[in-house]
Amino acid sequence: MTDVVVTGLGAVCCQGAGVAALDRAMTAAVAAPPDTVPDKGAGLRIPLMHRAPDIAATGHDAGRAGRLAVTAAAEALADAGLTTPHDRVVTVIGTCHGEALPRECRAEGDETPAFLVASAVADWLGGYAANTSVSNACAAGGYALTLAADLIAAGEADVVLAGGADAYSRVGWACMDRMGAVDPLCCRPFDAHRRGTVLGEGAGMLVLESAQYARARGAAVHARFAGAGWSCDAGHATAPDASGEQIERAMRQALTAAPGCVIPHGTGTVLNDRVESRALRAVLGTRADDVPLYSLKALIGHTGGASAALAAVAAVLILAAGAVPANIALEEQDPTCAVFLPQDGPTSLRFPRVLVNAYAFGGNNSSLVLESAA
Repeated sequence: MTDVVVTGLGAVCCQGAGVAALDRAMTAAVAAPPDTVPDKGAGLRIPLMHRAPDIAATGHDAGRAGRLAVTAAAEALADAGLTTPHDRVVTVIGTCHGEALPRECRAEGDETPAFLVASAVADWLGGYAANTSVSNACAAGGYALTLAADLIAAGEADVVLAGGADAYSRVGWACMDRMGAVDPLCCRPFDAHRRGTVLGEGAGMLVLESAQYARARGAAVHARFAGAGWSCDAGHATAPDASGEQIERAMRQALTAAPGCVIPHGTGTVLNDRVESRALRAVLGTRADDVPLYSLKALIGHTGGASAALAAVAAVLILAAGAVPANIALEEQDPTCAVFLPQDGPTSLRFPRVLVNAYAFGGNNSSLVLESAA
């Protein structure tokens, strides 16, 4: 099978625009307090969100999500040493909401499609290559990255710009609010007092290439794409299957060796965190008490279709540092979530690979592994 490597990174989140902003926030281990949703018409009972910086329109995007995606894509391509526009780069972009807000606020009968994020990136690229939108809710970024790796491994592409992006949606935020799935304080995965998640805006983009193509053009390699697994339990429209069987299946498919760190899906909802914790213990076995988790959503909120892509960017940063940053401090860890969440400082990365999990409504599960290229 063709080796797939990561040569470029791009990110935008509530901590700022750019991978460096995310890296600084991870090192500081200080969460930004949630913002108030600037949309009184939504009628939210808990109007919280993690808002990304405002980004000026580029002329190539359909709205706010497109601007976030293009900004992260531009950084990733520049990091990879690829010029833009670049008409041979395949794009695979995951999203939950797409460009929902403009459609939600337009007059009835407007047929403007909502899922324009991937096409916004391709338009900015000036590309004629394949362009795919992956829209299976909060696992979309993970599926997009795995699909990108599959395209390269199958010889259908040399370079793929892949990731995820999401911005505020009135319907998306209102649905979580009506389900009672929003924490009134902050996103605090695995905390005994957690009461839900807090949604956020963001975009994460990675440039994936065949190792042969990267070598031929002299590209610097950040990491290697080392494994992936998909599964679907289809047990409930919104809740994870309590058995965790299919979550375990995705992780086992992705892992070929022990991970040095896990970036869990870890939304902060009561059932999700418990199910994932049990599944992790089943998969990691005797190593479960020693493999550190890095709870990214406690730092930037739940960025929907961007969450796994931003987690993959964070995984590459962890591999580069050789250490797992301290987690945002918990008030009290839930005893039913028996996972290792170091909070007192960086923890050495014992094995040079990071497992990234992403789960979604409908029981869609994605796990992927990135490992050191050294």
